[in-house]
Amino acid sequence: MNAIRPVAVKLDPKTHDRIRQLAEARDRSTHWMLREAVVQFVEREEKREAFRQAGLKAWNEYQETGLHVSHSEADEWLAKLEAGEEADLPECHN
Repeated sequence: MNAIRPVAVKLDPKTHDRIRQLAEARDRSTHWMLREAVVQFVEREEKREAFRQAGLKAWNEYQETGLHVSHSEADEWLAKLEAGEEADLPECHN
C-alpha cells in the first residue's frame, strides 16, 4: 500500500493569497489546489523530459549512422500533407 506523505512548501504571502483566492473561487481547498498544481507540473515536466530524451536519442543515432532527411525533403513532405495530399514519409539517407 502506498502511503500518502505530507510535504511542506514555503510560499511568499502574495502567492499563498493568490492560491487561497483561486481555491475560494473554485470552491476547493488550498490543499486541493496545491496538490493539483504539483500533479500537473510533474506530468508536464515528465513529458518535457521524455521529449528531451527522444531528441538526445535521435541525435545520438544520427551521430552513429549519419541517416537523415534534408530540410527540403521534409518541407516538401509537410507541404503535401498540409495540402491534404497523401504522401509517404521521406526515406532517410546518408
